Amino acid sequence: MLREADEPLNYREIARRAREQGDWSTDARTPEATVNAQITTDMKTKGEKSFFRRVSPGVYGLREATGPGSSTGANSEEHATSTMTFLDTAEKVLEEQGEKTPVHYREITRRAVKKGWLTSGGQTPEAIMAAQLSTEMKRSQSKGIRPRFVRHERGFYGLSRWMGKGLFYEIERHNQRIRKQLLGRIRKLPPAEFETLIGRLLTALNFEKVEVTKETGDGGIDVRGVLVVGEALPVRMAVQVKRWKNNVQAPTVQQVRGSLGAHEQGLIISTSGFSSGAQAEARRPDAPPVGLMDGERLVQLLVANDIGVHRANPDIIELGENEEDGDEDGGKLL
Repeated sequence: MLREADEPLNYREIARRAREQGDWSTDARTPEATVNAQITTDMKTKGEKSFFRRVSPGVYGLREATGPGSSTGANSEEHATSTMTFLDTAEKVLEEQGEKTPVHYREITRRAVKKGWLTSGGQTPEAIMAAQLSTEMKRSQSKGIRPRFVRHERGFYGLSRWMGKGLFYEIERHNQRIRKQLLGRIRKLPPAEFETLIGRLLTALNFEKVEVTKETGDGGIDVRGVLVVGEALPVRMAVQVKRWKNNVQAPTVQQVRGSLGAHEQGLIISTSGFSSGAQAEARRPDAPPVGLMDGERLVQLLVANDIGVHRANPDIIELGENEEDGDEDGGKLL
């Protein structure tokens, strides 16, 4: 989750994303607390060798040496114990493939293991590779963004950027236009309607007691809500929204932090981006955490929750995984 976000996240957000995207399931009553405890234990046990770093209370990031293409440990959600994740190794294998030819997931796994890019604590790395590729595609499609990989017939995969034409290419071009148009519409909304939209999004993200604040006297806070963790721990969130084209600067982060009530956490949602100074201020240690959500991430969440868009999926059929091991002239069907 941290590698995908490319920024520090609160442990509650890490747990939420992992469960929402289907990467993790658990019967624990307080899964967010479990994530926090596991990360904290890893940092205390491994010290500087830990993959994690504490940015602010409850907010964690990856150490610089563990950015994209680095290991996440034997207990990683992707089960990789070498220098790269399953998806990273798949991408590297395909990049080395001549003539942009799709490769079967078993062959991708074999090459990755042979080159020492990938090892697995499990006994079925090929099955893990297939599951990871499939999950990545479904996750990206649910967000309305282009996946890294494209599945061809009978378990063969290629990189989506190879496809300069065809159905999937045209679908991605269409979705890119829609996302851009959606962001443009959001930027033109009246302030009250934009705040209402954000309140609707927070409700879709399982926040409770979502309330758009009055136009004055809110100290810069536009929406407030409560996220109940593990059905027991309420987390109060104060949100400021910005319909800006220019990047949000550090003083805005300071203003939000100064407007937080007791036991509140801050969040700034902007239709633009955030300056490096704003990002550094939001991550400042020993200060109340302030999350940052830029326009791209905002649109992704709106699309994932079917807010402002509707889905018109083409009816595309593919052979199931069980058919891949059958004979060329028919093979088994079940």
